[in-house]
Amino acid sequence: MKDLNPAQRRALRARAHHLHPVVALSQNGLSDAVLAEIERSLKAHELIKVRVYGEDREARNALMERICGSLDAAPVQHIGNILVIYRENPEPEAQPHPAPPRPRPRRAAPAAARPRRRINRAA
Repeated sequence: MKDLNPAQRRALRARAHHLHPVVALSQNGLSDAVLAEIERSLKAHELIKVRVYGEDREARNALMERICGSLDAAPVQHIGNILVIYRENPEPEAQPHPAPPRPRPRRAAPAAARPRRRINRAA
């Protein structure tokens, strides 16, 4: 389990404020499938919220410690039945940039869309 200093924790709490929970723990508890889903979410987002249903405060603290310990993550905040967890993603490997797309040739506008020329036939 990683530790964060107070400034990092405050910045992460601010970032997490507008997030919605991506994982929910209910009557089945913390299974391997739920841990795998939290792992996938951390890889995708770095900072996630987990909603815990039907547990008391001590049980939620134990869940937070177990999740962070097994996934090498840092606990950010535990407020009510919401756990905020952070794990920094490693730097992505340098991938070659694809070639920019070639511009498409412009087509002439259909005849109905072209403005008509007025011919002055005053005789």
